[in-house]
Amino acid sequence: MRADTDWKAKSVSPEDAVTHIKSGMKIFIHGAAATPTPLLTALCRRQDLADVRLYHLHLSGDIPFADSSQEGRFFSTSLFTSPALRKPIEEGRADFMPIFLADIPRLFTSRAIPLDAAIIQLSAPDRHGICTLGTSVDATKAAADSAPLLIAEINDQMPRTHGNTAVRFDRINTFIHTNRPLIEHHASPETNVEAHIGEIIAGLVEDGSTLQTGIGNIPDAVLSRLSDKHDLGVHTEMFSDRVVDLVEMGVITNRLKKFQTNRITTGFVNGSKRLFDFVDDNPTVEFHPSDRVNDTSLIRQNDKMIAINSALEIDLTGQVCADSLGHRIYSGIGGQMDFIRGAALSNGGKPIIALPATAAKGTISRIVPELKPGAGVVTTRGHVHWVVTEFGAVNLHGKTLRERGEALISIAHPDFRMELRKAFAKIRHFVIS
Repeated sequence: MRADTDWKAKSVSPEDAVTHIKSGMKIFIHGAAATPTPLLTALCRRQDLADVRLYHLHLSGDIPFADSSQEGRFFSTSLFTSPALRKPIEEGRADFMPIFLADIPRLFTSRAIPLDAAIIQLSAPDRHGICTLGTSVDATKAAADSAPLLIAEINDQMPRTHGNTAVRFDRINTFIHTNRPLIEHHASPETNVEAHIGEIIAGLVEDGSTLQTGIGNIPDAVLSRLSDKHDLGVHTEMFSDRVVDLVEMGVITNRLKKFQTNRITTGFVNGSKRLFDFVDDNPTVEFHPSDRVNDTSLIRQNDKMIAINSALEIDLTGQVCADSLGHRIYSGIGGQMDFIRGAALSNGGKPIIALPATAAKGTISRIVPELKPGAGVVTTRGHVHWVVTEFGAVNLHGKTLRERGEALISIAHPDFRMELRKAFAKIRHFVIS
């Protein structure tokens, strides 16, 4: 079936599009670079709504429902928290759901969370009447397939992406038409600490490895130091601009990947317009839902799988906190455990937790005797393998508590090593040399 060539004439205003939303509804919101800002703005302008439940991952740009003036009207549940929602969660105006990224799609398809609507951003329909979810498929595909009401922003500048990203135009109940740039994310300048961590991790990457990296300065620092590698692959829940550099250099070929050979596998992308242009109609980049991208049984098929994930703090037994600062929710579980386990099971794989040795301008050690009260253990001490700071890399797999303490103290900041030795000796009743 060919699409209606005059599809733009069927568009409505944002205000008209959100008239379909009723009080008490459960709604999924598309996220990251695909956050449908005009529709969120129009939704929050309605004064007749109450108790609308919103479910979402990381959101970008202006998030009007996070404002305290919206309390009682909209209640947000973050499946992965963005900066705008940290304060509302802390104040009880919003909530957070700890969940593996791989498990989120099933919440919607099983109707454990019975969505009434999904508000999404799409690429324009092609001649077959097919739009795509563009830069973010993750859990959005399941939400779009499950919600009876689909409200869309069709943006001329949304990349048309390959993989399991299709949404039929005739499936959309109502839509607005825009032609606006996507929300971009630009990296900040690299610090000396990040440079050292990047160099150390790059040294662990062998030719033929498949990479999982996220967004941020440490992943960028690693990727910028891989130009001398050969035949790397990418299987990751998300990636940013530095991957494009390595593709253009011929470093990333995906030739040796066992799963989806010759193609980058991802769930979403976040970065600059250059990145969005790279994925636009690029058949070598496949976007899939997170229950597929983050499936441990698929991740492990790739030999030499390198999973690079971050942490807020790690205790001397190897427990990794990555989602909270004590009781204060900072981000989410995301796909860390999915990829840490997948890489551990991969032939020659290396699961890596990377973090600066200190925080707060060097006044606080991120390697601690024990996690803060309320801290979430995202990667357990049974799952942790490689830990990297600017002071070195250690592999905790197969090590005792005594050996773990010694190893982690060796890569802590020198200013805190004596303090850590004393604390660990008191807790475990043995002396660390």
